[in-house]
Amino acid sequence: MHGVSKRFPGVIALDSVDISLAPGEVVALLGENGAGKSTLMKIIGGVYQADAGSLIVDDVPCTFRSPSEALDKCIRVVFQELSVLENLDISENIFLGRELRKAGLVDRKKMRELTVGYLEKVGLKRPPSTPVAALSIAERQLVEIARAFSMKVRYLILDEPTSSLTLEESNRLFEIIADLKNEGVGIFYISHRLDEIGVVADRVVGLRDGKNAGALTKEEITHEAMVKLMVGREIAPSVNAGPTTASEVVLEIKELRTSRYPNIPVSFSIRSGEILGLAGLVGAGRSEVTRALFGIDPAQGTIALKGETLKVRSPRDAINAGMFLVPEDRRNAGLTTTMSVGENIVLPAWHKFSALGLKKQHPARKYATEGVQQLNVKTPSIDQIAANLSGGNQQKVVLARWLQMNPKVMIIDEPTRGIDVGSKAEIYTELRRLAAQGLAILMVSSDMEEVLAVSDRIGVMHEGHLSGILDRKDATEEAIMNLAVGGAK
Repeated sequence: MHGVSKRFPGVIALDSVDISLAPGEVVALLGENGAGKSTLMKIIGGVYQADAGSLIVDDVPCTFRSPSEALDKCIRVVFQELSVLENLDISENIFLGRELRKAGLVDRKKMRELTVGYLEKVGLKRPPSTPVAALSIAERQLVEIARAFSMKVRYLILDEPTSSLTLEESNRLFEIIADLKNEGVGIFYISHRLDEIGVVADRVVGLRDGKNAGALTKEEITHEAMVKLMVGREIAPSVNAGPTTASEVVLEIKELRTSRYPNIPVSFSIRSGEILGLAGLVGAGRSEVTRALFGIDPAQGTIALKGETLKVRSPRDAINAGMFLVPEDRRNAGLTTTMSVGENIVLPAWHKFSALGLKKQHPARKYATEGVQQLNVKTPSIDQIAANLSGGNQQKVVLARWLQMNPKVMIIDEPTRGIDVGSKAEIYTELRRLAAQGLAILMVSSDMEEVLAVSDRIGVMHEGHLSGILDRKDATEEAIMNLAVGGAK
């Protein structure tokens, strides 16, 4: 790609960007949220068309007016925002648009037989007939990856492919990437997990504010060099303040049974000023616990907030009690993407800014602006449509919405999924600040470094069970993985 530029209303997403990829090469693309990485990949994938510049494939200038034209060139994209269809099963998603047929009818039996091998390749232990609606975000991510691998591919784009995957699933993906390299497949790899880059990348290309920010060879790839390339400044490491001693129990869960694991009770408590991390492999039941606590899914058991038993039959019950959820699927469950940033932040607090059904414009805008400033959301204004923000900034909007409502308990599922290193540090600092003010936080994360860096205690789940809770002094990667695979504490 040479001199590629792309503009959106109020934003220059790309400004004369150059980038190249050779067969059998992995090029990591780094940059903060809003730097233009996903926009660049969407141009290659035919989702967007560039306003200027050229895209050249095999020495031939190309303009992809649709994703199907990119597919014709064997370019496959696994986008950060998942595109699997919930009303279909896994095998139907894998073969979507290229269904196998027998005697003129869709051959579902053959599709499911072939899907078994693709699922084994990515490590997803689910029957091919499983409806995608029943899968977690991490499992859906594996379905997306399996779909890409099931097709003939020469150039593969992986946009945050491990954002919801744990260490074990990520390592399996790296093995697959190595195999594809050996087969001559060129891969663009986007990730904010910098420790992965040194493992998979042959080169690193940086973007900053929509422009080329430099490049690193394999030998030059270090954590410090990548951070400098991305943000042009040093990022202060996150410091864990440690658990608050002798503090009161804010949230207590007894014998909680979720819809997915109805015969397995889960019990734990969180104290004032404490961040309890919840770790585990894909399908361990972590997100099911968060959904049950927030009243999305039916559950049995006792939920007590500051000693008072709650009846959480819907999200409204949880919100009224001061218990809020930042879901892992921010685009479909956390935001109304067709509304503005300001409207998204104000939405659950609408009653504060209305009289006789009419919105009090000035106080509502002030409230939304404070939320944007608190989390440093990168947006031209609070009037920007949420769908036009980068994934990381969309996540910040969801966080800002709840933080403005003075929560008693915050449940955060994958708090930094798809968020750059600079924004991660800001969110970690904000979480520690909130904990210091007495907020009880339940944080689900597939990022091992994140869990270890931020949590005061770490609960580990395995197939619906809470295998154990580790104090900070006992928490190591080895101890967490041992519990995650069903070992004893």
